[in-house]
Amino acid sequence: MSLDFSAPAHASAGPASLDIVGGRRAFIKALGLGVAGTAVMGTVGSTQASAQALTDTDILNFALNLEYLGSEFYLRASTGSGLSDAEVSGSVGTLGPVSGGRQVPFETRYLANFANELAVDERAHLNTLRGSLGSAAIARPQIDLGAAFTFAARGAGLIGPNDTFDAFANENNFLLSAFIFEDVCVTALTGAAPLLQSKEILSVAAGFLGVEAYQAGAIRTFLTSRGFFQQAGLISAARGKLDGVGSDDQGISDGATVNISPTDVDGLAFARTPQEVLRIAYLNPQGTPNGFFPMGVNGTIR
Repeated sequence: MSLDFSAPAHASAGPASLDIVGGRRAFIKALGLGVAGTAVMGTVGSTQASAQALTDTDILNFALNLEYLGSEFYLRASTGSGLSDAEVSGSVGTLGPVSGGRQVPFETRYLANFANELAVDERAHLNTLRGSLGSAAIARPQIDLGAAFTFAARGAGLIGPNDTFDAFANENNFLLSAFIFEDVCVTALTGAAPLLQSKEILSVAAGFLGVEAYQAGAIRTFLTSRGFFQQAGLISAARGKLDGVGSDDQGISDGATVNISPTDVDGLAFARTPQEVLRIAYLNPQGTPNGFFPMGVNGTIR
């Protein structure tokens, strides 16, 4: 059976409470281990690489994988077509196909316009990264925009174990699917910032982070306005469980309060290491290729 969320849940359907303060305290407690935690990340095969040995090129290529995913998702949702051949080739890694995805039948004009803005922004990010990397840019890895959303929805408890979830069926499914990505992009960029050596590249990354945070906040606002408190809470809990770290994820509301900007006790965005990001993207806590990247991402950090 295929399920969608064309009818939002009422506020009373949300979780009883969000332990935002507790989550933030846990994050601060772990923050002292944050930089050390990035010292060991999964790479090609079973080898390990230290953060100190990673170059800015390695980190930019890791980010490029996420931009391929975001661009393909938003472009297909907005226009029905993905990236051009010239935008996906690369000298590093194997070029992979994209499965799933089609234009969303938006009923609300401002959401259709919003999806188009997201597509334009992500495509610009992608081409900025590819321009900076030049001949060192990775090719687009294989991307799954079909079954991966069903697996993610099942894992989060949004649907039953035998149900399917179509991210492109309607605008509500689109918003929930976008919520899976955007908070992860914000935490990934925040976590990558201390690893970058070039101030120029760090400045560009800060610009990316600002845009991703705007996008994530808008998606959270739209979901809140439609009463998707319970569904967003389930997605948030699933991400927090997958990445294998403490409380570094928060839902949008408990039905009584609003949580548009998930932050720690100092008002800072949460940070994830590349390994933690991959556990979410691969949809398994072992961090082995699967999920949205069935054959894994391309580049040094895998």
